[in-house]
Amino acid sequence: RVRHPVPASVRPARILWEQTALAAEAVRRRLDVLFNPGFTAPVAAPVPNVTVFHDLQHWRHPEHFRWFDLPAWRLMLWASAHRSQHIVTPSEAARADVLACYGLDPARVTTVEHGVDERFFAIEREAVEPELLCVSTLHPHKNIERLVRAFARFRTAHPEYRLVLAGMKGFQTDAVEQQVAALGLAGAVRITGWIPREELYGLYRRARGFVYPSTFEGFGMPVLEALAAGIPTACSSIEPLRTITGGAAVLFPPEDEEAMARAMEELLLRPPKDPAGPAQAGRYRWKRTAEQTLSVLYRSTSSS
Repeated sequence: RVRHPVPASVRPARILWEQTALAAEAVRRRLDVLFNPGFTAPVAAPVPNVTVFHDLQHWRHPEHFRWFDLPAWRLMLWASAHRSQHIVTPSEAARADVLACYGLDPARVTTVEHGVDERFFAIEREAVEPELLCVSTLHPHKNIERLVRAFARFRTAHPEYRLVLAGMKGFQTDAVEQQVAALGLAGAVRITGWIPREELYGLYRRARGFVYPSTFEGFGMPVLEALAAGIPTACSSIEPLRTITGGAAVLFPPEDEEAMARAMEELLLRPPKDPAGPAQAGRYRWKRTAEQTLSVLYRSTSSS
């Protein structure tokens, strides 16, 4: 194992390192295959690349990107798609987008679904509180403004309930905060920002229900985590959420606030520890993800 002192949290610095230092290191160490888990690959590295494309939001929803970011996303992902020996996607929906966008040979694109942290299956649910939880970055496609409006409808009949929005503050944070204030929900909606993992487990432990209103996803990890914890769950009726929930969640059209509010009502009719959730989430294990990813890597090595 070789660690490099690249500030990976700074995307431009990571990509610069990836295109230069990582490419040189791949040659120096005569790698059989290079696994790139985050969209981009070192295009100059003369070794087989296997690259994960988590979604193609820049292609499906370019309106959600800043004007100066979009050209870089288009260029880097196009180069990575055509330079890589193989592309891995976390869902069939993401795979279909990759094939449609880049015109690749279908044999070069494989779906390997994600797993779920085993810790969620062990979460105790005895101390449930009147809270609805949404774990999501506050970006436009996450549909959080509409969720807040739907929660305001729901709360007219359930004034004791609170809504917790847990996740990094993204491009839509100001708009969400303004929406909360305009609806008089300042004391009923909590926006946590980034929180440590242990605090996140606590939110999953207490929430009476989980709501995920996203309009676009490459997979939908928070939904799977909620199911594993046994939280009654409602989410958008989009792919891949329909597939990963497998009938264990209440589905609603993400553009329909009234349907979203009704879904929140339906969650209260389900037991606080919903057995359908862990049963469905149990189909998604990281061990299987690792085995399938290794299979792709072996097939893509320079010795193959």
